[in-house]
Amino acid sequence: MAQVSRKTEEWGSRVGFLLSAVGSSVGLGNFWRFPYLTGEHGGSAFILIYLGCVLLFCLPLLMGEYAMGRKSGMSAVEGIQSLARAEGKSKYWGVVGWVGTLAAFFILTFYGVISAWVLSFIPQAMSGKFAGFDAAAAGANFEATILDKPLILTLLGLFILANVLVVARGVSSGLERVNKIVMPLFFIMLLGVVVFALRQGDSAAAIRFLMEPDFSRVTTATFLAALGQAFFSVGVGLGIMVTYGAYLGQGTDIPRSSFIVAGSNSAVAILSCLAVFPIVFAFGLAPDQGPGLFFVTLPIAFGQMTGGALFGSVFLTLALFAAFTSSISLMEVGVSWLEEREGVTRPGAALGTGFAVFLIGAGYVFSFDYFRFIDFVAGSLMLPLGGLLAAVFAGWVLSREMLVSELGDGRLMNAWRFMMRWIVPPLVLAIIVLGLSGAGRA
Repeated sequence: MAQVSRKTEEWGSRVGFLLSAVGSSVGLGNFWRFPYLTGEHGGSAFILIYLGCVLLFCLPLLMGEYAMGRKSGMSAVEGIQSLARAEGKSKYWGVVGWVGTLAAFFILTFYGVISAWVLSFIPQAMSGKFAGFDAAAAGANFEATILDKPLILTLLGLFILANVLVVARGVSSGLERVNKIVMPLFFIMLLGVVVFALRQGDSAAAIRFLMEPDFSRVTTATFLAALGQAFFSVGVGLGIMVTYGAYLGQGTDIPRSSFIVAGSNSAVAILSCLAVFPIVFAFGLAPDQGPGLFFVTLPIAFGQMTGGALFGSVFLTLALFAAFTSSISLMEVGVSWLEEREGVTRPGAALGTGFAVFLIGAGYVFSFDYFRFIDFVAGSLMLPLGGLLAAVFAGWVLSREMLVSELGDGRLMNAWRFMMRWIVPPLVLAIIVLGLSGAGRA
């Protein structure tokens, strides 16, 4: 049995931790997944349900995962097992960490492929290739791009290699340093893109779409999609926040940090819609185009608008930044666990994880039909299941005394424990069951 000890490395500063935590949350879930799900599920009706899921489910879970991580000081898998042993419970509760760790790994496998697509589209936007595109031309361009297997495999390899190089350097010298540089640039670029989109696009139509809910589009499957998206974008149920919590010093206020991370993520998700839908409506395009909204619908608009080459380049670079800050956190989950194995160094763990991710991602490049399936299984099933198990573990397996040192011993602790016992588990379970039955009927 490998010896496991509490991690000795910590975040270099509270600001560095918050930027890294926000960076892990803000990713393709905000720029690729959230706008197309919003378009498919009734605009602001979906946003309202999503925000409700963030407040009711993700925020308490975020606090719980940070608290469990800091209390154990270990990876998600080992940390959950150690807390269970401390409470005299079965070590098999480690399945909570395993579900999250596996979900993080599989999401990273298709994250890398989508990021390779984004990388391939950036020079296309810069060169003005989208000029004059109609729906047929944009669709043909996307198909030709993803079928260029040597190109996508090369870009996938470069993206994964960049992840490996950052994660191999550790927490303060790798993850934190990158996020301190990338995240401020990200927010500056995001605000610029939103202002440009509102001025150049049909801001009135976009705001109506985002402010006037169409509840006729809402089904039980909508609630499952909103729950999965909330978990996907905030990053709970993945083992990320347990892992990041293991590097937290005692001086960090977990509840306050959780509010900042969840609030920032939700704000970026809504801002991404303000960056996308004014352009979509200005050129008479449909908002409910599914995953193709990003790679087929938007290039049509980029090609027709004034300054479209510059706007498209900046927008796609912004998406790449978001993808990278999230992907390094997804890789850290598995690397953190591997590093705890006897004889495995962090660089070796990062390289091994990256190689496995590349091999599976390469399989997607040669079999595109698996994309929606993996997205559904990992994003809409494994994530809510991981969150459900984490809530049950934190609310029912761990004693109140176990996490008092992390969350305090007052009204907030009482409210958090009530949510984790009586609100989060039954409602998440109900949404999963009803959503699956609705999806099956559809």
